[in-house]
Amino acid sequence: MPVTIKDVAALAGVSPSTVSRTCKDHPSISRQTKEKVRQAMEKLGYEPNFQASGLATQNSRTIGIVLPPSRREAYENAFYLEAIRGISQFCNQKQYMNTVITGQDEEEIIQAIRTMVRNGLAEGLIVLYSREQDPILDYLYNEGLLYVLIGKAYRNINQTIYVDNDNVLAAREATQYLVDLGHRRIAYLSGDHTLIFASDRRAGYMTALIQNQIPFREELCVELPEDREQTGEVLRRLLKGENPPTAALVSDDILAVALVQTCMAMGISVPGDFSVLSFNNSLFARLTIPGLTSVDVNSFQLGAEAAAQMISHIENPDLLATKIIVPHHIVERESCAPPH
Repeated sequence: MPVTIKDVAALAGVSPSTVSRTCKDHPSISRQTKEKVRQAMEKLGYEPNFQASGLATQNSRTIGIVLPPSRREAYENAFYLEAIRGISQFCNQKQYMNTVITGQDEEEIIQAIRTMVRNGLAEGLIVLYSREQDPILDYLYNEGLLYVLIGKAYRNINQTIYVDNDNVLAAREATQYLVDLGHRRIAYLSGDHTLIFASDRRAGYMTALIQNQIPFREELCVELPEDREQTGEVLRRLLKGENPPTAALVSDDILAVALVQTCMAMGISVPGDFSVLSFNNSLFARLTIPGLTSVDVNSFQLGAEAAAQMISHIENPDLLATKIIVPHHIVERESCAPPH
C-alpha cells in the first residue's frame, strides 16, 4: 500500500494538517517540527501530494464553510444560518474571511473543495454537520486537510476537532419535560437518522423512557422524509393510529412546524390534544402559533466556537484535536400541556 500523509503524521507525532503545511513550507510551522516531519517523510519514502498540501499556499486567511448536500434543507434551516452568523462574526474580529460551499450531492461538494485546495483559496474548512459514513469527511481526513466539525465525530474521533451539544442529555431532559407533564405515549420525530445529532437525540429519548419505565414503541420513533407531501402523509398516519401519541419530541423546529400544521388540518388542538417540543429555538419556534417550546442549542455559539477552534489550530498547528461542548436549555412557550 502507498504511504499516506497519515502515516507520516503518525511517525512524526503530529497532525496530518501539520504534514500538509510542512510540504508547502508554511510559516506557521516551527523549524524543529518541519525537520521532524521531513525526516519521517524521508524514512517512509513519502511523495507529497501538492494539490492536497496547497490549502494555505497563498496565506489567504479564508475559511471554507461546508453545508450538507441537499436540494432544500441547507437553504431553509435556520440552524445553519445562525451557525454561519457565529462563524462570520468571529472571523471578522480576527480578520479572516469565509466562503460557503454546498451542492446537491457529495461529489459536487468534494469537487468544490478540491478546486479550493488546488488553488490555495482557504486555510481550513468548517463542516456544519456530522453524519455516518460521510464521503466528504473521509476526503478531508484522508487528504490531511484542516477541518472542524459542528457535531460529534462518527470516526477518527481522536484526530477530529469538533464542537457540539450534549444531544443525548438534551433529548433526555426534553423527554423528561413531557413525562413530567403526564405524557406516556411520546413520539420521537426526526429527519435523516444518519445525522449524528438525530441519532444522539433518539438515544436520549429512549434513555428517558427507560428511566421512567415507559415501554419503547418502535412505531412512535419516526424518520420523516424530505419530501413535504410524504412528510404530511407519514404524520397523518401517526396521528390517526390505533393508539396515537399524546406528545412528540421533534429534532428540528422546521419539522415541528409541519407537525403543528398537520394537527391543525386534522382538527387536533396543540397543546389541548397534543403537545409538541422541538429543537433549535429558531425563528420558526417563535413565530408559529402556538409558539413552540424548544431546546435552544445556541447555534450562534456553536458557529463562533467552531471558528475559534479553526483559527487556533491554523495559528498553532501542533495543538491536539479539541472537543468543545456548548450548553443548551429549554425555552418554554405554549405548545406543551398535560394530556387529557
